[in-house]
Amino acid sequence: MASTPQHRNLFDLTGRTALITGSTRGIGLALAQGLGEHGAAVIVNSRQSAAVDEAVARLAALGVAARGAAFDVADEAAVTAAFADFDRQGLAIDILINNAGIQHRKPMLELELKDWQRVLDTNLTAAFLVGREAARRMVARGRGGKIINIGSLTSEAARATVAPYTVAKAGIKLLSRSMAAEWAKHDIQANSIGPGYILTDMNEALVNNKEFDAWVRASNPAGRWGKPEELVGAAVFLASAASNYVNGQIIYVDGGWLSVL
Repeated sequence: MASTPQHRNLFDLTGRTALITGSTRGIGLALAQGLGEHGAAVIVNSRQSAAVDEAVARLAALGVAARGAAFDVADEAAVTAAFADFDRQGLAIDILINNAGIQHRKPMLELELKDWQRVLDTNLTAAFLVGREAARRMVARGRGGKIINIGSLTSEAARATVAPYTVAKAGIKLLSRSMAAEWAKHDIQANSIGPGYILTDMNEALVNNKEFDAWVRASNPAGRWGKPEELVGAAVFLASAASNYVNGQIIYVDGGWLSVL
């Protein structure tokens, strides 16, 4: 079928504003840059103002329209205040990427409740809190929106010593489906991306562990770790008009890891 102007613009994000949580480094920063390069104005987030300012400057140097919003996504009052501030500035969030996440490695028999709760608060509850505030405004505006929740291979399969992370990321997959079930009628599409083993600061200890590094390479059909920028294509698809009838799904970007035994 011949390409039409309508089809050529499917992935254009011009005129859209995207909030990416946990976006001062790693996957979040790569996604902010990728969406910005496709025309979106991006809002960078972290708890640390200095890190936000540095990331905004890096993106601006690349020609990306970026601004910052430093707040704790796991703190309901802070999230509510941040969105009230967006309202005062006249900022309408068209695209939300819930990317903020932490890790805590400990066998379950040694795991303390406070550490379990801290991981779930940041990796799962925060996506609900930020998603709820963004969706309330999307519904009120009446022009729909896009929510992308970052899952993991552990949205599908478990590993020892990372139980709270695994439970949170499994929850992310069903949170996206719950959002789709309730908000699709408002033209809001909520989907997930499940990254495989990606070269990020969070995984630095694993990358430097020769035994684990060899296992990742041997167990993955691609034979290597993924790069943060390799998640951009899936994010742009789910943030754009190209995915207007895609809802409640998870796209694994894992080099084929989940495809093999």
